[in-house]
Amino acid sequence: MAKRKRLTLPSGPVGDALGALPDGFAGAAPETKAMFPLGVARHAPAHTIVPPIAHVAGDAAVAAALGSLTDEITAARDGGRLIQRLPLAAVDAGYLVRDRLLADEGELDTLIASIRARGQQVPIEVVALAGGSFGLISGWRRLTALRRLQAEAPEDARFATVQAILRRPETASDAYLAMVEENEIRVGLSYYERARIVARAAEVGVFPDAVVALQRLFASASRTRRSKIGSFLRIYAALDDQLRFPAAIPERLGLALSRALDADTTLAPRLRDRLRKTPPASPEAELAVLERATRPAAAAKPQGPKAPAPAEVAMPDAGLSGAGPSDAGPSGAGPSGPGNATISPDIRMETALGRITLSGPGITAHLQARLISWLRDEVGRE
Repeated sequence: MAKRKRLTLPSGPVGDALGALPDGFAGAAPETKAMFPLGVARHAPAHTIVPPIAHVAGDAAVAAALGSLTDEITAARDGGRLIQRLPLAAVDAGYLVRDRLLADEGELDTLIASIRARGQQVPIEVVALAGGSFGLISGWRRLTALRRLQAEAPEDARFATVQAILRRPETASDAYLAMVEENEIRVGLSYYERARIVARAAEVGVFPDAVVALQRLFASASRTRRSKIGSFLRIYAALDDQLRFPAAIPERLGLALSRALDADTTLAPRLRDRLRKTPPASPEAELAVLERATRPAAAAKPQGPKAPAPAEVAMPDAGLSGAGPSDAGPSGAGPSGPGNATISPDIRMETALGRITLSGPGITAHLQARLISWLRDEVGRE
């Protein structure tokens, strides 16, 4: 192989011109290959001219990539896969009739402390409205917590916006269903709150009536739960505008009050009048009023013959408990005082006017059936 020869620039104008060429073409001691950049250079010289078609192709590729990215972002936003930051003022919390009447202040304080320390962790759900605003579907407590934090620290940028996912419910009923399901999963509603949103959704025309609203909004609930919500609907219809703490009504009291309203058509107006004249100052006071309304008005009924003393109640002698009334003593008083009696070692009886209570391990299903049968026969003879 021929030996490579190092050349030196000639002196004079030619050498000066070659020395002025860009790096890679000439130098203090260029090699032969440096004189032929098209054949040996690894990088194009800075002054290389790019053909116009290359510019067009490059611009088209960039535009296509940006368009594809824009389409993907739009699809993610519309599909509820993109979390956005929205100004708090742009979210309308009253877009839907809210199912939750009041937020538990203790739980809300805990949520506020969590957002203050760690920021908002779960986005709210909104629907786009006209004019650049958004209607709240779910996340009322988170939105309320952020607004309180913004009021406390208006200069803190963390509390000026809310993380949100855009939803596109096809109908208003779908929006209500999304709200109810989110609250059922996160924080269970009271039975009254469930009944109220059923009634309100029907009242504003989202559903044709409360029956359809109940079936649609709580389609995943058991039949028993839907039946209980239906019972609370009676309370809502009769007393909603007079109740101050309806979310505090427990299940058992609500069911008893619903039965009482059905049985006595005069109860609703009397209760409304009582609540209007003397508004309860606390949930406990209101519950006490409702509790009294479910009790039989024994004092208003004509008094019949005085009921016999507990010891004089003749128990069936067909061996129901293995013991007779004589076990209670001549006065019917057991060791625990008047009104109590030991029927057998396994059965104890407690009595009061209008009530007899039997308790103990001796109260078997067989005994209950026989006792009920005997009571029916005795009442039928009177």
